[in-house]
Amino acid sequence: MKALTGKAFCRLLEKHNWRLKRIKGSHHIYAKDDTLERISVPVHGNKTLKRGLQRHFMKISGMEESEL
Repeated sequence: MKALTGKAFCRLLEKHNWRLKRIKGSHHIYAKDDTLERISVPVHGNKTLKRGLQRHFMKISGMEESEL
């Protein structure tokens, strides 16, 4: 799996129709109109997301590895 930074993952979420609801500290909270799910992406400079966290976010958002 390609490791992404928090910023890059946010851009990918926005491309898949997730909307930025709010920012609390360094966490960007995304939501989608047709679901109750929320994704809180940590944006800590250029640090990459941990593999398990990124996989969890992809599962919630319905993304495949090939879309990275």
